[in-house]
Amino acid sequence: MESILADASISITELKRNPSAVIEAADGESVAVLVHNKPSAYLVPAETYKRLLDRLEDLELAELVRLRATERRIKVKLDEL
Repeated sequence: MESILADASISITELKRNPSAVIEAADGESVAVLVHNKPSAYLVPAETYKRLLDRLEDLELAELVRLRATERRIKVKLDEL
C-alpha cells in the first residue's frame, strides 16, 4: 500500500464538490487527494509551496557551487571586463 504523506486526505469526488471548503478545512495543512484510495495529488498551502521552491533553488545553487569549486580558476582584473 502506498504511503499517504499528509495528516488529512480527501477523495477526488469530494474535492470536486467544494474545493474552497476543503482548502478552508485544511487550515494551512497539506491534504492528500485520493483516487481509488491511493494518493494522486497533494494540496499544499501556497506558503509551504513557496518555501519548498526556495529550498529546491538553494539546493540547486549549492550543487552548482560544489561543481564550480573544482573548476580551474582564471584571474581577471575588473578594468578588463
